[in-house]
Amino acid sequence: MTQTEITTADNRRGLITALVGLALVAALLLSVFLYGQSRQDPYTRSSLDLQGDQERGSKLFLINCAGCHGIAGQGLVGPNLHGVSRRKGDSALIQQVVSGRTPPMPKFQPDPQAMADLLAHLHNLQ
Repeated sequence: MTQTEITTADNRRGLITALVGLALVAALLLSVFLYGQSRQDPYTRSSLDLQGDQERGSKLFLINCAGCHGIAGQGLVGPNLHGVSRRKGDSALIQQVVSGRTPPMPKFQPDPQAMADLLAHLHNLQ
């Protein structure tokens, strides 16, 4: 290898390292921004401020969610929800329910008390 080829290879490695670093910083900043947005969202905040009732949440789940997630949350078309509250925080769960970002999940925004009830039910799915 000539000196020019070595310098070119070193420059490429340096550029790749810089781009990977930049991508990591951008991902971190985006995560912080999205977390802050979900915490500032009035709907999320009001749902989190309420005490949920697991029994009412179970009824809501059966009516609105069981068709895809199964009667016991075991997963059918939608994923298994057992232990979901250990994998995702409450804000993330609320955003998942209301956004419909993961097709074929529809957008669903119950009133804040109903969302708190649904969260109580999700916490109970072990």
